[in-house]
Amino acid sequence: MSVRRGATMHIDPRTLAAPRERKLPSVAVDPVTSEVIRGEMETVCFEMAVFVSRTATTPILNQSNERNATILDASGRLAALSVGIPQFMLTSTLPVRFALDFLGSDEFRPGDVFVSNDPYHGGGHLPDYNVFAPIFAKERDGSSRMVLIASIQCHHGDTGGAVPGGYNVTANDVWGEGSRWPVVKVVDQGVERRDVLYAMAVNNRLPDHAGDLRAQIGAAQLAVRRLEDMILRHSAQTVEASVDHMIDYASRRFREEVAAWPDGSYSAECFVDHDPLGNPDVRLACTVTVDGENLCIDFTGSDTRQELQAWSTFGNTRGYTVGQIAAMMDPDIPKNEGFFESIELIIPEGCVLNPVANRPVSAGTHHPGAEVGEVIALALQGALPKRAVPQVYKTGIPTVIMGTDPHTGLQFTDHSAEVYAGWCNAAYGMDAWGCQAAAFGNLWKATAEINESLYPHIQWARDYRTDSGGAGEWRGLCGSHYVKEVRVDARVYTYVVGMKYPMPGIAGGLSGEPNKLVLRDGDADEVVVAHTADWLALAAGQRIRYDYGGGGGWGDPLNRDPQAVLDDVLDEYVSHEAAEREYGVVLTGSLDDLSLALDLAQTAALRAERRSKRADSAQTDSAQTDSAQTDSAQTSSAQ
Repeated sequence: MSVRRGATMHIDPRTLAAPRERKLPSVAVDPVTSEVIRGEMETVCFEMAVFVSRTATTPILNQSNERNATILDASGRLAALSVGIPQFMLTSTLPVRFALDFLGSDEFRPGDVFVSNDPYHGGGHLPDYNVFAPIFAKERDGSSRMVLIASIQCHHGDTGGAVPGGYNVTANDVWGEGSRWPVVKVVDQGVERRDVLYAMAVNNRLPDHAGDLRAQIGAAQLAVRRLEDMILRHSAQTVEASVDHMIDYASRRFREEVAAWPDGSYSAECFVDHDPLGNPDVRLACTVTVDGENLCIDFTGSDTRQELQAWSTFGNTRGYTVGQIAAMMDPDIPKNEGFFESIELIIPEGCVLNPVANRPVSAGTHHPGAEVGEVIALALQGALPKRAVPQVYKTGIPTVIMGTDPHTGLQFTDHSAEVYAGWCNAAYGMDAWGCQAAAFGNLWKATAEINESLYPHIQWARDYRTDSGGAGEWRGLCGSHYVKEVRVDARVYTYVVGMKYPMPGIAGGLSGEPNKLVLRDGDADEVVVAHTADWLALAAGQRIRYDYGGGGGWGDPLNRDPQAVLDDVLDEYVSHEAAEREYGVVLTGSLDDLSLALDLAQTAALRAERRSKRADSAQTDSAQTDSAQTDSAQTSSAQ
């Protein structure tokens, strides 16, 4: 492990990400047995995640399900995953690898449980606590040998930093964001370390923190029991050989997919509106090179401005990269170390996607993190338009509301987990659906009723925003509209993006509508958040209006089935006016009395007229370009 010693230790994340040494399998394994073992491990992952949802104490986990379960082999290679947020599941390996390298495998003993949350020791940001436990097999001589490691990563509601809620987006460094736990053993050979757990509880504002952490510990211990049983059924050697087989299979399938892509280098850029300080246009640059079965993703050229407050750690960027590529491939390919081994990843140190040590990263996990998937999709949309759909979101950070509950006298911190919805792009052959971008995986919306039972708020509106989904042959998901009223004096802390650069359309589709967050909605002192709200005061009875953006469309809107447009108008996803304006679909009648009907003749005529105007405009633009190039050449020749 590469460690530079000075005022602080610095771990080179590229060392943690390097391929792990393989041991030659001691037994042969057939594909059927390997698939059975993969299914068992994925079931254990699912059971870990459900255990947390059923036992955790905060709505982030027991309602919204922001938990991610994985299983690794004894060297820290990803062996299996099941449910969770894709890019966060894919960051789970590096913290475990740090623990293995730093402590040594001899410090992993039966009954141990570890905790890590540090962004610069493999993680994403401090609120994401990774709890992991080793699984051992008995040898014939009575000794034990580590075979697997079960990991459950969860988002916690506070980190003990300068700002309640875990998102100090104006911190000068990572220490200002909260307590750092690179790796700590919380259960030692089956015995809870009360000193460590007490220290972690004291360094957190929320009394529920300990309950959520214990839910994770319990989930990891449950996985240990299940996986020990699995090893007894199949033998440790068979399980290890099966993991090797699954990783090799995923790598082979990955390379076969890439080999079918057109060779070439494809480049794109995208931007985050601003960082939390208001610095504009945070740039991500990406070049994707396809060379036979080899895939290289290079983020050289991404922003390096040192004054920025928008940083995604190497591990976080790596997770978003694999998450986006996986979304563009056959979903039957197992998601494991085979993906990581098959991508050459170049992320220059010092850019916003691989910061130098100890930069603040609480907001950067989301932005520019989420834009990693966007810029990869934009780079590949020309070569793979049917697959290159951004599986990302545009939000900023959760809107954190803090105050004192008059019924308990205790401080509350509401992360607004019940209001997130939007940003889902359409894909080839399918309208966007549901309420959430694929990048959020199986993250659910906490119910308004649960939120109102926990916090002194009331929710007055919850709906889709008509016309907010990007038009296309397949339509982007509508954004959402929520109105929440605080019933006590409170303060709001948040950071908003996706206003200048909303979700993009693909293959001629239009962008979704931008985000808009309004505090003190409807009052004389109403505030539309420009980039950050830094503990803005709200009086009891004031409201917050969340107008989240829509997803981008796929393909030319003029190619959309007119019947689908009529259905959208009837469902109020699209207005009567936008049907004609965006899609060229002429409707007669009224929505009020449900007498709407298609005028197919007028629709065909209008669409033909618009296509003709497009062709004329394109021809004019081409002629002007040719003329400009000719003038430039003549000027150069004269000189």
